Amino acid sequence: MKIELTDDQALVLSDWMNRVMHEEDFSVLVDDRAVWSALLRISGTLETQLLSIFDSSYSEQLDAARRRLIGELGEFGER
Repeated sequence: MKIELTDDQALVLSDWMNRVMHEEDFSVLVDDRAVWSALLRISGTLETQLLSIFDSSYSEQLDAARRRLIGELGEFGER
């Protein structure tokens, strides 16, 4: 299976996964231990493909990517 993401999507997803996968609440949410196999594969692939996570301007790049993606969503997901 192949999943294609834009650079912005990959950057934002990688950051999100890095933050939430290490939280205790997330471990409770994943009620099927086998799912961790896919999550770890995706996370590892993103980490090895995204050179920007080591860039000194990572935070700025991440913020800009978030803004662009949110702009593309329009009203979807607003509360």
